Amino acid sequence: MAVYSMDAAEPDSTAVDVQRRRKGRFWMIVVWLICAAPVVASYLTFYVLRPTSRHSYGELIEPQRELPDLAGKDLLGNSQNLQSLKGRWLLISVASGACDTACQDHLFLQRQLRESLGKEKDRVKWVWLVDDEAQVPAEINQAVSRATVIRVPAAGLQKWLFGRPGRELRDHLYLVDPLGHWMMRFPPELNIRSAAKAKSDLDRVLRASESWDHVDR
Repeated sequence: MAVYSMDAAEPDSTAVDVQRRRKGRFWMIVVWLICAAPVVASYLTFYVLRPTSRHSYGELIEPQRELPDLAGKDLLGNSQNLQSLKGRWLLISVASGACDTACQDHLFLQRQLRESLGKEKDRVKWVWLVDDEAQVPAEINQAVSRATVIRVPAAGLQKWLFGRPGRELRDHLYLVDPLGHWMMRFPPELNIRSAAKAKSDLDRVLRASESWDHVDR
């Protein structure tokens, strides 16, 4: 008479399922790391491994501040949330709708800086955030036809952006990355003579992110 040992029984199906799930999770993590590697590498290049002898003209914001869920309106009165701006580098100015001389200077600098990027300019969006209810003059409205103009509540905006100590929010230009992080603030002294320094910063962040930041992504 043959005798069969209980040890010869088939492996428990529950244990097999657990092993399969663990293996599946492992490969899912591997795929995620491969996809995230270019993004991580570009950030390490700019924020950690950049040569100490090359200082940025703009001030790096640490920790970075997330683009807020802040409702606004364009100049035609259509609703637009700041979150909708994600996906491009944002070069931002803040000013009253009346747009005084300082405001006009900033708008001019934004346009010139973006145009100076040549074929890379489509990766950067020119943004003017209007922080009051003042009417935008017709000539200004025409001049910013290529800009994204959004009227937003000043109180909500001030919870996200801020200027240097002793300076106003309107004194600076701000840079936000395509993931929606405010990461740089340009000094209030920025003008047409120092614009080349700001352009160098833009060139550097665009180079550092070119492996993952694509207009058609």
